[in-house]
Amino acid sequence: MPGNNADTEIWFVGAGPGDPELITVRGRKLLDAAEVLIYAGSLVNPALVATSPAPEKVDSWGMKLDAMVSLMVDRARSGKLVVRLHSGDPAIYGSIVEQIAELKKAGIAVRIVPGVSSVFAAAAALGTEYTPKGVSDTLIITRPAGKTLDHDYISELSMNPATLAFYLGSEHFYEITEKLSCPRNTPAVVIYHASWPDQKIISGTVADIAQKAQDAGITRSALLIVGRAVRGIDSGYQRSHLYS
Repeated sequence: MPGNNADTEIWFVGAGPGDPELITVRGRKLLDAAEVLIYAGSLVNPALVATSPAPEKVDSWGMKLDAMVSLMVDRARSGKLVVRLHSGDPAIYGSIVEQIAELKKAGIAVRIVPGVSSVFAAAAALGTEYTPKGVSDTLIITRPAGKTLDHDYISELSMNPATLAFYLGSEHFYEITEKLSCPRNTPAVVIYHASWPDQKIISGTVADIAQKAQDAGITRSALLIVGRAVRGIDSGYQRSHLYS
């Protein structure tokens, strides 16, 4: 928690996947103590933002890096407790390194509180694990090429007997599934708003999951998970040595 040097540090907090109760205890305490809360737009459940008594709340959606950093520096130097609230866990596609670099130039320290990533909320919603014995020993988290990424390695990565989780791909499900090297009958699911009240789970295979997601009207805020592990107890798993 904040110490005597709170005027020269900023807290980056993982909000969790969506459900307001899936924030860490430390994250919850910081939300309660925050004097300035800068949150990552609609990626953070507004119900969670509303629970913070912070007198100043700023939606960072659409803000340029310089403007956001300038705001954080100004408030921190004025002695206020600043909390930068990221969706999920800040370490997964949170673009925090560039923020930290600029804050460091300004002499502001950053402390990070991890959060529950949506990929793990998705596994909970499916009632499964990503690495059951005899099914998958590896979880690969990646994203497709798009406006902010020139090239991806989906074809190469999907040659491995792994569970693949695709972030930032809701508008590219067709492109992703076309690039996959695994068999077309490989199980796949799309999970919209994992852990939110309006959570949706669409099940299928590599061959049809993109069409099913489109038919369900899912165009944003969804994860694509590919691999036998999504079938849970029907995945063909073997009993682990731990419980044998």
